[in-house]
Amino acid sequence: MAFNPLTEKGIPLERQLRPWAELNPEPYDTRSVHPYTRARIITAVGAEVEAQFFSHNMARHTVDAALKKHLAKIRRVEQQQHRAINWLIPGEKTENTIEVTLGYEQVAVDLTSWIAQNEPDPYLRQVYEFGLLEDFDHLYRYANLLDLMGGEPTRIIGDLTEVTPGRPTIFEHRHPADELRRPMTIEAVDFQSIMNAMTVLAAEQQTMNYYLNVGNRPDDPTARGLYCEIAMIEEQHVTHYESIMDPTLSWLTHLVLHEYNECWLYWSLMEDETDKRIRQLWELHLGMELEHLRLACDAMKAIEKRDPAEFLPAKGMTRALTFRENKEYVRKVLANQTDLAAWDSEFVDVSELPRDHRYFAYQAAVNATLPPTEEIIERHRQEKGGEYRLETEGPHPVPALQERPRGSLGYERVMKVDAA
Repeated sequence: MAFNPLTEKGIPLERQLRPWAELNPEPYDTRSVHPYTRARIITAVGAEVEAQFFSHNMARHTVDAALKKHLAKIRRVEQQQHRAINWLIPGEKTENTIEVTLGYEQVAVDLTSWIAQNEPDPYLRQVYEFGLLEDFDHLYRYANLLDLMGGEPTRIIGDLTEVTPGRPTIFEHRHPADELRRPMTIEAVDFQSIMNAMTVLAAEQQTMNYYLNVGNRPDDPTARGLYCEIAMIEEQHVTHYESIMDPTLSWLTHLVLHEYNECWLYWSLMEDETDKRIRQLWELHLGMELEHLRLACDAMKAIEKRDPAEFLPAKGMTRALTFRENKEYVRKVLANQTDLAAWDSEFVDVSELPRDHRYFAYQAAVNATLPPTEEIIERHRQEKGGEYRLETEGPHPVPALQERPRGSLGYERVMKVDAA
């Protein structure tokens, strides 16, 4: 299976505007929607938001009036694409904010799992596995919140993704200097690595944006605190992933890569989709993005006198991104990497950090009071006699993270030194 967007014909730009009725579609039925259809929707929302943010920033950094007009026309279409996708998510009475949040975290876990397993570069694979364990823990915290609020997590995620601790969020709070990774050079990496990085970055950025906007809407103080804390980690993840991108590329190179990434994503979503109605939407948007890519390539040729074929893969993409169960893989990463911390751009066991490392000073400052991610588990224990977990593959692979009797936080200190 291969897909080359440079050889496919898209929908002419003048035929891409749509009436209001198409931008406000009937939401999916939360009782019957497949969890991974929801995941594909959330992934596409993130890609479209990233495309718009990038387009606005590019427009602010160019004096070329014709290029500004081009960006504005494409951006208007992509705004419509965003509405047609994001409005598939039901309203509060049908699927509330915390339930949608669980969908976001399932995306983070299973999307990042696929990316890591399909990443050719060992260092970049480690970058993804490091972030994966943190998002996996966020899913566990929000699942406990939803259960406390009377919801049922499996109604959203099914039994496709386990609910159990990852790298506990209390340990994820690191000094900003330790969130910066080694950047790639696009000439030196497999093109799949570029698509992987752009996809995960867009998804994490959208998760951060979502929590920033909805995190203060619950009335419950524990829920508000939980969103507050995890939104901070999501900003760390955006820093973590954006720092692996090649910082030397021109704006037009980035534009071409954004459009190519959207083509690859919509093709992947279309290939993977089980819902006929939504598959037609992916197919429509793919046709639009193919034209956006063609126009971006033309702009590069006209302005930079450079042919994008110099850096785009001659044979296209051979792998479609898919959403699949990743329980065994996640457990393997848990068993081997839960104790990892970061030092500059490298990943080290926390026991290797010197006692005066900035990590511990940062931990002491932000965790001076009980973190909400711990508070939610303690509250669940007190009110329901234990934690909410969905461990379909057996006990947690890290003994210290196996559930403890009522009255404890649920694990001994995972990391081998005190954060003092």
